[in-house]
Amino acid sequence: MTLSIPFSSDLEARLKERAAASGKDVIRFVQEAVEEKLAAPQTFADILGPVHAAFEATGKSDEEITDQFQQIREQLWQEKQARGGR
Repeated sequence: MTLSIPFSSDLEARLKERAAASGKDVIRFVQEAVEEKLAAPQTFADILGPVHAAFEATGKSDEEITDQFQQIREQLWQEKQARGGR
């Protein structure tokens, strides 16, 4: 399939720059970008599937994981406050 896609001059310049930086011609760069976009997970469940599996593998309950996250969050907040809130 051959497509003709109008791009603004700014977008065209950025596209050429990124393609050159990756060592590819513009056509190959765009083909790969489209392939990556189509191969990307389509649902939130697909995206978070590996995270969910990792949580399941810990053997901890939802409550235990939530408590652990809250403890870490509190620790990070305390560290941030100790640095002056930055």
